Amino acid sequence: MKIPQKRLAHLSSLFFSVLIFALSIWAINQELRKYHIHEVWNSLLAIPAPHILLAVGLTALNYVMLTGYDTLAIYYIRHPLPYRKTALAALISYAISNSVGLALLSGTAIRYRLYRAWGLSVIEIAQIVAFCNLSFWLGLFSVGGVVFLVKAVEIPQLLNLPFTSVHPLGVIFLMVVIGYLLATVLSRKSLKVGQLTIPHLPLKLSLAQITVTSLDWALAATVLYVILPPSTHLSYLGFFGIYLLAQIAGIISNVPGGLGVFETVMLLLLSPALPSEALFGALLVYRGIYYFLPLVIAVLVLGLYEFKQRSY
Repeated sequence: MKIPQKRLAHLSSLFFSVLIFALSIWAINQELRKYHIHEVWNSLLAIPAPHILLAVGLTALNYVMLTGYDTLAIYYIRHPLPYRKTALAALISYAISNSVGLALLSGTAIRYRLYRAWGLSVIEIAQIVAFCNLSFWLGLFSVGGVVFLVKAVEIPQLLNLPFTSVHPLGVIFLMVVIGYLLATVLSRKSLKVGQLTIPHLPLKLSLAQITVTSLDWALAATVLYVILPPSTHLSYLGFFGIYLLAQIAGIISNVPGGLGVFETVMLLLLSPALPSEALFGALLVYRGIYYFLPLVIAVLVLGLYEFKQRSY
């Protein structure tokens, strides 16, 4: 029986994600096999408590910044929804989709559930989702383009990319952003790239998008940077380039939260300067603070919201 093309593409994507995840776990195991579990545990205990508290505070600040995505989207569709509701939708959707992955499904489903309950139409919700997705990529391309051009980072062979440095990526990213900004100035129509429709936004709103999302990426990287071993002499800018490359690898892999893939790239690029067991300990703490803690809070808040809705 012939398998439908869409189903075949889905199965291929799933197989690719599982394969990348398995390779990442293997790579991490190869890197850490020379260390004892007690060494990794000691590296966890060696992280100063004030640094952990600072990471928690930066995570909270980062998630406040994430509310800017939906706030700008609501402004874009000109709907008088109060900030407390847009913030709730953004915080829950991002906290869950960051860990669960499949942001287009998980984040969209949560936004649809909340925004429909608050009176928004299906078309308005679709506009919000499109705006937030566009914001995500604009921010990544903007900050990645600048950092990759300023700071050279070698690309691990594991990623199997056609170039060995991030400089070409930086050029491509900035060309996309500049092209998009020029299109917003020269045309008032939505852009169509294949089957993808990119909404037209005023230049000021596009610049606001880039500002909010760039700060989002910078804060997310800072959370990990402050819990790295104190002995590291790596500059923030150098670290930021490595962090962005690892996140891009996680996104491309389609593994939920980039789990395993992100850690593999970070270990490959940072282990020459940092002991692998200390770095892995910091990555575990980062996962707990930036992904697991917000996920638990978001699930509890969503459960409380649903309980209150059913009580009325």
